Amino acid sequence: MNLPDDFLHETRSAMGERLFGLLMDGMKAEPPVSIRVNPWKGTAPADGEQVPWCRWGYYLPSRPAFTFDPLLHAGCYYVQEASSMFTDHVIRHLSSLIPHPSSFTALDLCAAPGGKSTALLSALPEGSMLISNETVPKRARILSENLQKWMMPEGAPYVTSNAAGDFRKTRLLFDLILCDVPCSGEGMFRKNGRAVEEWSLAGVRRCQQLQRQIVADIWPCLRPGGVMVYSTCTFNVHENEENVAWIADELDAEVIETPVESAWNITGPLTGSHPVCRFIPGVARGEGLFMAVLRKKSLTPDVSSNRKVTTPPSLWRGVGGEALRVIPNDFLDAYKEVAKTSDYRADLSYEQAIAYLRGEAIVLPPETPRGLTIVGYQGHPLGLVKNIGSRANNLYPKEWRIKSTHVPI
Repeated sequence: MNLPDDFLHETRSAMGERLFGLLMDGMKAEPPVSIRVNPWKGTAPADGEQVPWCRWGYYLPSRPAFTFDPLLHAGCYYVQEASSMFTDHVIRHLSSLIPHPSSFTALDLCAAPGGKSTALLSALPEGSMLISNETVPKRARILSENLQKWMMPEGAPYVTSNAAGDFRKTRLLFDLILCDVPCSGEGMFRKNGRAVEEWSLAGVRRCQQLQRQIVADIWPCLRPGGVMVYSTCTFNVHENEENVAWIADELDAEVIETPVESAWNITGPLTGSHPVCRFIPGVARGEGLFMAVLRKKSLTPDVSSNRKVTTPPSLWRGVGGEALRVIPNDFLDAYKEVAKTSDYRADLSYEQAIAYLRGEAIVLPPETPRGLTIVGYQGHPLGLVKNIGSRANNLYPKEWRIKSTHVPI
């Protein structure tokens, strides 16, 4: 791996020789493969080793062909980098920090493709409400797909596609805001060669300013006493420790320590004294991740920002009357509508399930009722078909279908 000279100089200066040497060794190693099991319908893999900071996370001995596993498409597990699973540990710890821990109103502000949102759904107290947001519409649709699969057959959280400033206009308040902000992506270098090619010091500075703008825009939506989880997947102190210090000073935030086990090999701050958590490849078993927890110190609500988050989303309107852009859960809504009137489920073989996920018509047993029918794999629903007898026409969303022509072995 040919890393930029500026990156090497900056990182060595920030980390010191010992940590920098461990990072360079880690960059040469094969990245671990890990999944996070859906606690409502998944099971621990027989050959998995538990990720210590996540109840549902498992390292796998090798990387299977995930695309051709129907259980992935059924939302039984999510393929996620192990460091990012630290969200589960942090959110569970927050139960004792947020004023109303029985249930949270939460916002995942930069949520695509959905890893941290699905982790939030598994970790938030029962009865909590989550809004998952992604600014880029195409990525918001991918986010919606992953959340619908994760929550099927239950209801999925709302997915919106808005800038942080749009939320500010609505005056909505949240107990918890997760800000996994866009960053320079240094933590993904050993998995993503393009991140290496696109990196520059100027890019780091642009990211730092963008991150501050995002946090400043969304800060009024954090309830007094509420908590923001700030995270990046990069190593440098400019996007990490310097931004945490800026949030603490400029927005009057208290940086909260997250307890960790020494065996997890999570490192602390590279500069400053604020308690933060940092994953370094070669030290911790995962990719690069930085995370800090900040509590809004102000005890008096801003009277201009005191609207409770309510449903339906048509009520989430800004001061000018415009509503937040909500991505519809068309797939899950159609499934639930059929489930109201039919108890029939057709369980498919592996070959049939792959054909269905590719968008092909399939043939169901002769006794299968005509009309809309739910199909699944190993007892887990995949979606709908319209059975006409001689065949069942495929109703799986076109944009979700397996595109690969590779034939799984």
